[in-house]
Order: sequence, then C-alpha cells, then structure tokens
Amino acid sequence: MNRSFNKSQTLRYLECSAVEVKSKFGAEFRRFSLDRYKPGKFEDFYKLILHIHHIANLEVMIGYADVHGDLLPINNDDNFFKAVSSAHPLLRVFIQRQGGPTVLKLERKACQMIHWC
Repeated sequence: MNRSFNKSQTLRYLECSAVEVKSKFGAEFRRFSLDRYKPGKFEDFYKLILHIHHIANLEVMIGYADVHGDLLPINNDDNFFKAVSSAHPLLRVFIQRQGGPTVLKLERKACQMIHWC
C-alpha cells in the first residue's frame, strides 16, 4: 500500500498504477493511495482504515460505491481487489460502525454521496 504521494499531487495526471482512495467515517474524510495491480490483502486494508481514521477499537463494516452508485461490501480479498481494480478515477470507501444504520439506508446514502467534493 502506497501512501507516499504529496497532497498537492493528483493521481489522475500521473502515469502510474496508483488508485486514489477517499474514505469516509462519520463526518471525516481521509485520502490515500493503493497500487491498482497489487493492492495487498483485505486484512491489511482493514487495519489501515482503522489506523488512519483513529478507530482501532471499533468493529466496522467497509463498503464502496461502484460506478452505478450501488454500495457494495469490502469484506474479503476478492471483493477488495474488485473494488480497487474497478475504481475510476477514485475509490470511494464508506466506513460504518457495526450495528449502525441498515444497509438499505447506506445504499440510498451512497447514491447521494457519490458526488463528494
């Protein structure tokens, strides 16, 4: 997992295999990058998410908005790789406390929130 890009660099204009990730937990957003072709394991991604959002003591569910605005889960290596490899140009990640709002509510929110600034 590569987090060595400066904030002033935009990955959209770099010719590299990096995927920009924008994660949201509550009202807080974080940005980092992953290698599109070697994103690593889901478990490492899960630990990174907990670390960068300072929520190491919480159990969370992670999902992403696909190109159609549907919220899909990221909970194993296969769908983690699918999320990273299909991200164009940005992978939008939603983090939800387990026991939080239902998935149906999250799907409606994903459609509205797909247009993050």
